[in-house]
Amino acid sequence: MIDHESKTMRFTKQDLGMMCFGIVVYVADVGADFWIARTYWCKEQYLWCGLILATGFFSSVVIQLFSYIWFKEDRAEKLNWKLILLHLFHGGIFTRYWLALNQGFQAACKPKSSENILIDGPTSFIHRKAIYAMADISMLRLFKTYLESTPQLILQVYILMTSDNSTFTQYISITVSFISISCATVDYQIALRKSLPDKKTFVKISSKMMYFSYKLLTLTSWILSIALLAVLSINTSIILVVILWMGGVGWAWKKHTTFCKSKTPEIVYRVTVGIILVFTFFNIKGENTKIPMSVYYVIRVLIISAISSASLFWKSSFNGKIYLSFMIAAIATALILGIIFLVIYYAFFHPNIYYPQDVVDGPGSERNENCRMRAFLMQ
Repeated sequence: MIDHESKTMRFTKQDLGMMCFGIVVYVADVGADFWIARTYWCKEQYLWCGLILATGFFSSVVIQLFSYIWFKEDRAEKLNWKLILLHLFHGGIFTRYWLALNQGFQAACKPKSSENILIDGPTSFIHRKAIYAMADISMLRLFKTYLESTPQLILQVYILMTSDNSTFTQYISITVSFISISCATVDYQIALRKSLPDKKTFVKISSKMMYFSYKLLTLTSWILSIALLAVLSINTSIILVVILWMGGVGWAWKKHTTFCKSKTPEIVYRVTVGIILVFTFFNIKGENTKIPMSVYYVIRVLIISAISSASLFWKSSFNGKIYLSFMIAAIATALILGIIFLVIYYAFFHPNIYYPQDVVDGPGSERNENCRMRAFLMQ
């Protein structure tokens, strides 16, 4: 029997380093949004400027809202007014980073002593606390990825497709965005499995790469297809996204998600999950999702096929601004390879494949009874 508790519930110096890197990336991402918005403003492209700022503001509001709700749920006493102000001025996630770094430093860097039961051992209180803090930040970053970064990437691709002039920098920026969104999803899965003792961790590089490739390629084909449809008909693309969002929200309602302790935040959560499901599949209830995932990607294939066919039929609408045949071939290739990697990952590389299911007990079992991430998006 594998002792998952001893394997997963230890906060390491590598985790601390990744958390520090995460702060830098978050700040850089916010700065990049303002820089891009300023660029569009200077070019008098006010609509693009407004959309960049709007998606950034919307995702930040959602992040601060859930961060505040979690602080409120975790503390029996009334929240300090300073903490409320920090969230009001969009500083909640930085507060979480600060607290997580303090806890992570104690877990990873404090000298060990056989008499210090709080720090010693993989199941110690401080290790668990640091891992849970890291998991909370990972969930908030996943919100940012799919509420801000992904819509902004679609906008970038759309602008590139409709622009008379394109630069090498634009292509590099879009490529990096595709990779960073996929990496954020992989990082979330690592944090999820690390924080839940009964979930097997990504111990093999091969499983991480398979999961990364599956997400990268399926997301790439989908984002390019939505942008292609937007070029063909912006109204149709908006209607499609809204219908898919409503379907995602409906599924979350049907599954009776229980992520939040009160009704109103749970409604906000389900609405948010609907947006995420527009772009990629997640297990929203921690149940067997073989059939829902199959249905999800069958619908995805049908929609992409319809978009590609419509684009070829109304080829004249593109006015030769993009190499349509090349674009459709790239979309089809990414989709097919993505589905192949998906099947290979779940058949041979999913952590459940090379670890038997264990019953987890001991010090970490309280996390199973009251765990935010257990009710969050899984895979």
